[in-house]
Amino acid sequence: MNEQWKSAVSATLHCLTGCAIGEVLGMVIGTSLGWSTVPTVVLSVALAFLFGYSLTIRPVLRAGLAFGAALSVTLAADTLSITVMEVVDNAIMVLIPGAMAAGPLSVLFWVSLAIAFAVAFVVTVPVNKWLIGRGKGHAVVHQYHHTHH
Repeated sequence: MNEQWKSAVSATLHCLTGCAIGEVLGMVIGTSLGWSTVPTVVLSVALAFLFGYSLTIRPVLRAGLAFGAALSVTLAADTLSITVMEVVDNAIMVLIPGAMAAGPLSVLFWVSLAIAFAVAFVVTVPVNKWLIGRGKGHAVVHQYHHTHH
């Protein structure tokens, strides 16, 4: 596997981590409160972006960038990746019969979410590879990882 593919897998795992935290939290909150599909998905997507961006901006801020510059780098690095991941995993959750109504105490809910994340990961890796190959996406933020001032 070449370096760009390795970077794309790494970037997608990073994206998946933030998305999964927000997505699971949103799905658990929405389904536990008995919300319908639309508000549950909206909450899940909002939280996925919040957590995804939060995981990216932390090392950029630690590297010494001002908040505005760090936010700009973060938005450039993660927006397309998070968007693709969220569209795919939410579409799958909605398309699996009963998954959204099952709730967090159901095996169907967790199996559906795992399937949704797995498919979203597979779809998002080539997107990140394409971005990295053009010096965009995670390539923009990579220089700030492991840098501490």
